[in-house]
Amino acid sequence: MKCPFCGNDEDRVIDSRPAREGKAIRRRRECSVCGSRFTTYEAPEEQVVLVIKSDGTREPFNRKKVYRGITIACNKRPVTADQAEQITAAVESRVIAADREVTTQQIGQWTLEELIRVDEVAYIRFASVFKRYENLNEFLKELNRIHSITGSSAEPV
Repeated sequence: MKCPFCGNDEDRVIDSRPAREGKAIRRRRECSVCGSRFTTYEAPEEQVVLVIKSDGTREPFNRKKVYRGITIACNKRPVTADQAEQITAAVESRVIAADREVTTQQIGQWTLEELIRVDEVAYIRFASVFKRYENLNEFLKELNRIHSITGSSAEPV
């Protein structure tokens, strides 16, 4: 590691400890030439997964977008922030496991699969935006499908 003060590449590690919630290692170093101390961080290289949007464009996966969509769907519902975070983490894990590219359709479907386990109303809210129902009949079909999956005590429509 090059010293940021003199440019020498000979140094020694004085101290190492976990950083960034265990996702990196913080190392305190001392330059062998000038004696200056500096800090470096070592972390695994993150895999960049591209999301293929409906218009064909690609952009890097953004977990914040998934979390935002989930929290909007769960607004004023008995879903905790921890549950929303767990859903987001589950979706993110599936995205990372999916290799280099994944479609927005697949991300939306994975989100729905996680939401149905937590809150039926949040599922419907998310689905109504994600699936873009064209009319009331499509919406009612989805409600009846969820009713049959969850075994809800409510009467089917």
